[in-house]
Amino acid sequence: MTEQPVVVLVHGAFAESASWNRVITRLHRHGLEAVAVANPLRDVEGDAAYVRDVIAGLGRPVVLVGHSYGGMVITQAAAGDPAVRALVYVAAFAPEPGESAFLLSAKFEGSTLGEALVAYPVASGGNEFRIDPAKFHHQFCADVDAGEAALMAATQRPVTERALRDEPTVAEPAWRGIPSWFIHGERDLNIPAAALRFMAERAGSRGTREVAGASHALAASEPDAVTETIIEAVRSTDG
Repeated sequence: MTEQPVVVLVHGAFAESASWNRVITRLHRHGLEAVAVANPLRDVEGDAAYVRDVIAGLGRPVVLVGHSYGGMVITQAAAGDPAVRALVYVAAFAPEPGESAFLLSAKFEGSTLGEALVAYPVASGGNEFRIDPAKFHHQFCADVDAGEAALMAATQRPVTERALRDEPTVAEPAWRGIPSWFIHGERDLNIPAAALRFMAERAGSRGTREVAGASHALAASEPDAVTETIIEAVRSTDG
């Protein structure tokens, strides 16, 4: 019998590891082990190296899940790693070499993220971005209640401009050789649904869900649908 994989969850920009809590609770009910990584959000190559360290430390096969910018990270981290048995992109970027998060989010009309961002310099050089707390609810998670949105705004993890402009440094994106699943919201204001559909189709998605009326924050607002998609990916690893 094939060893059951650990589900490794990688959050994106303006979120944090606890953003996966509802999904983790549901995975546990299905007898699945899960680890939510604290993604540094500094640069694609460095963030991916950190995720690879986490995977190596587990010493088990994994299903690797990325949200938003986390998709950039898992695309890089999983390349050439035999421990990664499947990928799940949750409202996430699935780049080709030469494509950054900025480039992909602008490929189709509909993103209003740029208007919601606050930028400021950081000591390590360059700028960092966070979403203006007054705009966070509408921009990021319109389908959760106002109280929860306020907490999410307060706990958001900022991302560097470098991370959003970085391109994968691997020759082949991981989704080209690893079975991949995709889920996104119809009303995503960070990454337009058209861009998410395009990336899923290009990657030869084994299963794509578009959740009607859902925002960018699917793990919080649609945890059942996200969990179902992850379970499909886990089941594909059964031998």
